[in-house]
Amino acid sequence: MSKRNALGRGLSALLSDTPSDDRLEVDVAQPASSGNVNGIVNEISLTEIETNPFQPRQHFDEEALNELAESIRVHGIIQPITVRRLAPHQYQLISGERRFQASKRAGLLAVPAYVRSADDQQMLEMALIENIQRENLNPIEISLSYQRLISECNLKQEELGDRVGKNRSTVTNYLRLLKLPPDIQIALRDNKLSMGHARAIINVDNTESQLYIFKKTLSEDLSVRKVEELAREVMTKPQHQEGGKTETSPASKEINHLQSRLSSHFGTKVSVKSDGKKGDIRIPFLSVEDLNRILDILKV
Repeated sequence: MSKRNALGRGLSALLSDTPSDDRLEVDVAQPASSGNVNGIVNEISLTEIETNPFQPRQHFDEEALNELAESIRVHGIIQPITVRRLAPHQYQLISGERRFQASKRAGLLAVPAYVRSADDQQMLEMALIENIQRENLNPIEISLSYQRLISECNLKQEELGDRVGKNRSTVTNYLRLLKLPPDIQIALRDNKLSMGHARAIINVDNTESQLYIFKKTLSEDLSVRKVEELAREVMTKPQHQEGGKTETSPASKEINHLQSRLSSHFGTKVSVKSDGKKGDIRIPFLSVEDLNRILDILKV
């Protein structure tokens, strides 16, 4: 099986102008803006390339990024990045975000790149498929990317499954993760909770019960099987009330629902506080890169 076929039917179909073999035809002397770009690797200045606004990966391991930068300093970039041309001397990244960021850290002035024709839908699909198949996104990043494909590209779940090479039940299981409380989504994002644990928890309808199982899972380091048993036990009870707490008020439920929606949207735990008349919303960030990601979402 060729390297291109290994990328999956969805990506190879989108990259319709991918070279027919694995050889790289390097033509540094020919400017990228000439338009004759099929199968040619062009050297493009880093200052002419902007990041992909459809990038599904939101967090990059700093240590791994520095290691890649050091490798690029020694060996250069072995696999070119892929961009689309917006205007003369202006390009937008399609795939290769880690290589792009590491190249800047390595002090490179230009990088080898394929130039492709792609609209916004293809950009989003390419970024999603390339990341899933090459970089193993965490479950929440995959879920958010699937949701974007459905909402922004008007794809049905069956069509989405065909694009990413997954059956409908797999796609549905990922999308269901976005209904979990923010604390659980963040634990999934940070690899503190496995997909198996989350699938067991999500079968419980009550939010308070989900959080109870989640906290017990972390504190006691429960296996997936134990969490499944605990979930079944909780579901057999009329209502799980941890510590004798009464049911949350409608106003508190609304605030919790808003926090959940905002946390899912921004990919971080958002805090919402209100006294019924006024309040505040806090969006934490983990680094300068994370802040820039949030500002991009806010279009600030």
